[in-house]
Amino acid sequence: MDLAHKTRLTTSVVVPVYNAGESLIRLLDALAMQSRIPDEIVVVDDGSTDCSGDIARQWHHRHPEILLQVIRQANQGPAAARNRGTHQATGDLVVFIDSDCIPLSDWLEKMAAPFADPEVVGVQGAYRCNQPEWIAQFSQLEIEERYTRMLRSPSIDFIGTYAAAYRRQIFFEKGGFDTRFPMASGEDAEFSFRLADHGLRMVFAPEAFVYHSHPDTLKRYLRQKYWRAYWRNLIYRQHFSRMWKDSYTPNTLKIQTLLGMLFFPSLAAIPLASWGWMVPVGILAAIFALTLPFTFWVAKQSRTIALGSPLILFLRSFVLAIGAAHGFFMGLWVRKEYDGVQTPQA
Repeated sequence: MDLAHKTRLTTSVVVPVYNAGESLIRLLDALAMQSRIPDEIVVVDDGSTDCSGDIARQWHHRHPEILLQVIRQANQGPAAARNRGTHQATGDLVVFIDSDCIPLSDWLEKMAAPFADPEVVGVQGAYRCNQPEWIAQFSQLEIEERYTRMLRSPSIDFIGTYAAAYRRQIFFEKGGFDTRFPMASGEDAEFSFRLADHGLRMVFAPEAFVYHSHPDTLKRYLRQKYWRAYWRNLIYRQHFSRMWKDSYTPNTLKIQTLLGMLFFPSLAAIPLASWGWMVPVGILAAIFALTLPFTFWVAKQSRTIALGSPLILFLRSFVLAIGAAHGFFMGLWVRKEYDGVQTPQA
């Protein structure tokens, strides 16, 4: 039978785990209480040192009605762990979620529903946040503003694996996640870009919610942005056209990053002419101006967060610029080991 036309597609939920601890129990409990119970859960212990695999097995002893696999591998990063879990899975759909996420009770049902359309090969769910920290709430609004972009399009090209689903057959055919990404730093976006480059359709499921813990300090927030910008070099090497446009990333962010990269060399203009100072000042003014559309949007959600938004976006611009420059000078665009895509082994 053609899997695209099956009445009910079976689901395998794949969870990569590294030192997840008690958060893994909360996730498994939430999966067991779904309105649509997963046909299978695959936990991939990616070299944890906190007995995460044992925690999953102990949970399974208490819930024998749930089909659960626990796989142990040496630490190789989330991309390799998800690939390994998908190879072990048996469902028609492979559904990814992170170990620190808590899905709402109808999450899996909402994730699977779009696959009733045989043209759909991938689905993106959505974040929710209940953290009290200011920076975590800012991060959530940053993401929600991007969701408004995705809602305007009948299809998307960017899927994050905190809540993602794919037809397993398509996942294998297109090679899975590139394992050269050593951390959660863009391997999910690269794969969805790869599918989009082949003309395959992916959609946004805006009501398939998972609660997630965003960075709760400014330092953690900026560190996350830094490494995402670093590895974005590899993504754009493989998918150059996405540098200019994708369904998730605002072009204002890309322009801010470019301006941040231009700021430091622009300082050289200061001693060259009496008006030289105007070049770096103009760049700073442009970055600030580009923070305003998002800040005005945030003000409709939270005036408190909007007050700090320009400063955070200003800092973000320079951190993204430095991270992107670091990746460029480390040779991610030219080194031979980054040619093509490094696909998983069966």
